[in-house]
Amino acid sequence: MRWGEPPPGALTRVVAHVRSLLGEPQPAAKVSLGELPVAVRRSAAAARYLATQEAGQHPEAAASAAAAMQRAIDERDWWPADIWGHRALWHYEQAGMELEATRAARLIGDLRSAAGDPASARRYYAEAISEARDLGAEREQGLAALGLGRAALDMADVTTARRLAQIALELLERCGAPAEELEAARQLRGEEKEVS
Repeated sequence: MRWGEPPPGALTRVVAHVRSLLGEPQPAAKVSLGELPVAVRRSAAAARYLATQEAGQHPEAAASAAAAMQRAIDERDWWPADIWGHRALWHYEQAGMELEATRAARLIGDLRSAAGDPASARRYYAEAISEARDLGAEREQGLAALGLGRAALDMADVTTARRLAQIALELLERCGAPAEELEAARQLRGEEKEVS
């Protein structure tokens, strides 16, 4: 599955490398989002989102994008869900809503895993773990570790999956997470059996 923008082409990479050798500064990172793809812009969720985005209302735009992401996930419509998730993440970051941005990164990992791409999900889980640790948000850190463990299991790395499940379980127990989250970590961890 192809996500987001394509990587820079060979010529773009060569030009950037030559500029770095000459000591030229790198162009500033984009501070705004590009336009929504036409197919997404025509969706029912786009009107409210676009109005809040154009008004510079980052918290409202993020909430609108997050809601659109969840609807697309419920419909198993992965590509729009990914686009909305990245928009929510960007707006949360612009609004300085760090916990919500961390949660959005984890949810992008969840949707990519659900879409059958656990390899690309790992990046978002790792980002969520790092940010949650910095914030002291143990539940988010535990949920991201659980997601990363599931992605590892999907990639047939059972040992890593079990280790991450144990880490997730410890974090989730410490913060008093709901029983279903604890059970999910226990299920992923499994039970060791002695071999005779």
